[in-house]
Amino acid sequence: VQLQASGGGMVQSGGSLTLSCAASGGTFSNNGMGWFRQAPGKEREFVASIDWGGQFKFYRESVQGRFTISRDNTKNIVYLQMNSLKPEDTAVYRCAVGRSRRVRASPYEYGSWGQGTQVTVSS
Repeated sequence: VQLQASGGGMVQSGGSLTLSCAASGGTFSNNGMGWFRQAPGKEREFVASIDWGGQFKFYRESVQGRFTISRDNTKNIVYLQMNSLKPEDTAVYRCAVGRSRRVRASPYEYGSWGQGTQVTVSS
């Protein structure tokens, strides 16, 4: 399965963006999904994960209450709604297909990765 992330852009602090991750050449309806991000000069970090059915979600603490992960298995799309964005959210965001059905925070628990989409938040 190939993943394509989109929806990134440049916004001011406090603004909102919604990222989408669409699959082609297969389906991820039986897999947990995750979003990760990497800022220049920093390590890749976990952002959010959702289980295969969309019932369970897990977030890194710094985005809890501001970001919402969701999925539409009929369309093979995963979303990341980002509100109240801060300059420290600036990064390249990537989606990934989990190796299991559950929520996971470790990047090693993910197989296929999409190309990233740039999110830039200005102060």
